[in-house]
Amino acid sequence: MAWTKTYEGAEPLRINKWLAEEGVCSRREADALILKGLIKVDGEAAVAGQKIEAGQTLTLLQKATRQLDNKLSLIFHKPEGIVSGTPEPGEIPAVRLITEKTLSGKAHAIPGRYNKLAPLGRLDKDSRGLLVLSEDGVLAKALIGPESQVDKEYVVKVKGDVTPEKLALLRHGLELDGRKLKPAEVEQVKAHELRFILHEGRNRQIRRMCQLVDLRVVDLMRVRIGSLELAGLPEGKWRPISAREREALLSGAAPRPRKPREERGRPPREAQDRPQQERPQRGERPARGERPDRPPRSGKPSGRPGGKPAGKGGPPRGDRKPDSREEKPVNPMRGAKFKRTKLGPRKRTPIK
Repeated sequence: MAWTKTYEGAEPLRINKWLAEEGVCSRREADALILKGLIKVDGEAAVAGQKIEAGQTLTLLQKATRQLDNKLSLIFHKPEGIVSGTPEPGEIPAVRLITEKTLSGKAHAIPGRYNKLAPLGRLDKDSRGLLVLSEDGVLAKALIGPESQVDKEYVVKVKGDVTPEKLALLRHGLELDGRKLKPAEVEQVKAHELRFILHEGRNRQIRRMCQLVDLRVVDLMRVRIGSLELAGLPEGKWRPISAREREALLSGAAPRPRKPREERGRPPREAQDRPQQERPQRGERPARGERPDRPPRSGKPSGRPGGKPAGKGGPPRGDRKPDSREEKPVNPMRGAKFKRTKLGPRKRTPIK
């Protein structure tokens, strides 16, 4: 379906810039669509460098929208030792591992030789975790553009003493390459495990930050980019990014709130507040008339004459089912008159 919208800006604006601001495509993609004649303004084909004015209507032909919809974007759980971007001799790039065999779940298309997937936010060769690969210029601008507000979350294991003073420096107070770092969120999860949330992406930033406070990183894993989480994606596997996830990344939606660590694994509050029924101890069984879920049976009174228990761990005999023989009608063929007599053993003589 063709995309149509009327421009309402106060001043004329280049078509490629307006489409990029609307989140339709990147400027480069818009220029390519204009050269192919797939963008029209008030019914006439747009030209390179043209500006759109207030009240004019821009239309992307169906072929243009189909080309934009076919742009691939995916999540890859990068293992350690794999490079994100252009490899050096002897190195394996992440894009080479995006095959049908490593797909987790289903995808409408498998990347091929003509797809140009680029990493949106590189991950060091020594690091592992979430890596986004995409052909989408709009998504690239939202994740790694100069005005990007998308944060990234890492779980880092370190060697060295983690002190409150070092945590304070990591959060705010360090410089790299002569430039002050933006404030970071750093939380100590375990004795030697830290959780970083960064709002910028400098080269090997976390490793260099830890080095400045005498901590050595032994494992670094990226678990989230914006609202996009690694979740249960196995290492070395990939899956496509859904339209809903793309929209959340472009809108800057916050990630789903997590439960505190001490509350994970607990039963729901309703289950905690619900009063539990007292269960009888082993070897004891309440009388049938006392059970809340069954009405008492009519029939014999419970209990044995004399109040003696029926046996070890069992209910009183009065609570047992009445003897079925007493409920049957009396057989007239039975009695003293028709009592059978027992015969003695039959004497057998051998055959000669």
